Amino acid sequence: MNWVELIAGVLLLAGAAFVLVSAIGVVRFPDVYMRMHAATKAGTLGAGLMLGAASIVFGELGITVRSFVVFFFLLLTAPVAAHVLGRAAYYAGVPRWERTKLDELAGRYDEADGTPGELGRPVQRGDDIPYP
Repeated sequence: MNWVELIAGVLLLAGAAFVLVSAIGVVRFPDVYMRMHAATKAGTLGAGLMLGAASIVFGELGITVRSFVVFFFLLLTAPVAAHVLGRAAYYAGVPRWERTKLDELAGRYDEADGTPGELGRPVQRGDDIPYP
């Protein structure tokens, strides 16, 4: 066994461990917001480590470039997707864990139509705020 295979093996094991932690978090966490956090953070890191291992093992420029492009795409899309899904879950009224103490979005959105107020100010009925 040479050093390249050893480094790739360590990266694969570390990536698999992060993906396992992500999967356990998705199954065990109490609400959808924590589950999304586990899936995006640990899952993205685990996938990145595995892609790094693949680029090291194959050692070809084309595979290395593809691995980095895929990892870059994951880094760009996973946090945005989690944010959008979390915001949609909040709008839909998905309940939070009963031990959640802070709700930074409480009062920022009108319950009737969900439109945001100016600079975080809650929308009051009768406000003449133009929305696009």
